[in-house]
Amino acid sequence: MLHLNRIVLSTCLVVFALVVQICVLARLQLPGAVPDLLLLVVLGLALVYGHTGGALIGFGAGLLADFAPPADHAAGRYALVLCVVGYLAGLAKPETGQLRSATGPMLVVVAAAIGATLLYAGVGILVGDDAARQVGLGKLLFTAALYDLLLAPFTVPLIMGLARRSENDPMADSAGGGGESPSRWISTAGGVSTGRIGRMSRLRRPGRAARIGSQRGGLLARTGKNRTARIKGVKRL
Repeated sequence: MLHLNRIVLSTCLVVFALVVQICVLARLQLPGAVPDLLLLVVLGLALVYGHTGGALIGFGAGLLADFAPPADHAAGRYALVLCVVGYLAGLAKPETGQLRSATGPMLVVVAAAIGATLLYAGVGILVGDDAARQVGLGKLLFTAALYDLLLAPFTVPLIMGLARRSENDPMADSAGGGGESPSRWISTAGGVSTGRIGRMSRLRRPGRAARIGSQRGGLLARTGKNRTARIKGVKRL
């Protein structure tokens, strides 16, 4: 079940994304598909809340989009699509709650864009809507994946950071200022953390090694003196 703070945050993000989707993105007149900000919001929240939360948020967001003007498709069609996508994306939630690499979430975005387009077109064919076939399914798949992939680094990490902060997640503080930033999310694609490299370099400094050696030598010397004292004491007895 979703907590109250999750419901409030998810509702605000979904409504904001839907308004931007209708008023801005849908009017860009881009070739092929339209960048799906609503889908990216569902993905970002699903990667934090898990498969159950992702499915519920996806269903609510899709149902809101089905009734929002100028929707011209059957009610419940996009709700089904985002419910399935949110559930599957929630299965990819990191076990530690923090992203180690940007490769996994990027693959999730591409798979969700392609899967949502295919599922939406498939449900449309079942209800007698073949608009996707007239436009060209291949072009829709390519442009949907491309637009969402370009938009994802600037939206998904911010959404995940807000979701973690709303739950007072300690991972939000350790990730640097309340969650993932776009630059941090993109820079993790190399798979190597600069903080880890810095720690390793400090451990390899000659001065530090010398201090560690001297500390070990002093400890061994004190141990030897104590043992000698005990032996002399036994001899005097």
